[in-house]
Amino acid sequence: MHAPRLTPQMLLRAYAEGLFPMAEKRDDPELYWVSPEKRGVIPLDAFHVPHRLARTVRSNRFQVTTDRAFGAVMQGCAAPGRGETWINDEILRLYATLHAGRHAHSVECWQSGELVGGLYGVRLGAAFFGESMFSRVRDASKVALVHLVDILRQGGFVLLDTQFLTGHLATFGAAEIPRSEYLTLLHQAIAREAVWPAP
Repeated sequence: MHAPRLTPQMLLRAYAEGLFPMAEKRDDPELYWVSPEKRGVIPLDAFHVPHRLARTVRSNRFQVTTDRAFGAVMQGCAAPGRGETWINDEILRLYATLHAGRHAHSVECWQSGELVGGLYGVRLGAAFFGESMFSRVRDASKVALVHLVDILRQGGFVLLDTQFLTGHLATFGAAEIPRSEYLTLLHQAIAREAVWPAP
């Protein structure tokens, strides 16, 4: 079903019920609601960092920040060079407003002052909904994910929603759970408080 013109408040209510919006493609002005029968999640207490990536994280190859370039991260995720994207202008508008209200956040990776990767998502209570990530150099988005999990653990978050399961995410311990199980975890998570660090 297609959504009407959304407000940030409507969007947060939808997240609280297990829904999220997508566009068919970048230049499609319409959005539709998605609620997968199988939901991807990364258990925060079972997050797995492959050995080679752990070495990269320890090497400090990237400078990692939070909420320093939210709009640029979204644009990186929507860039034409990444193939067809579900991030249209309406998504860009809505999530920028969520970010201004401290309901959406980004993790950025930099090299020599240049943004080379990152991710963004939405938070509600102690749940974080990962939306998209991008890399312009090897491992940048993966390093951002490692830092995200560390931030969530330290802040008291209990749910990291990846929406869908991919082979890439499975290497970090992501798994699929039925919608009913996901909704139980979601409602427990959004009833709790968590802290996102200041940028």
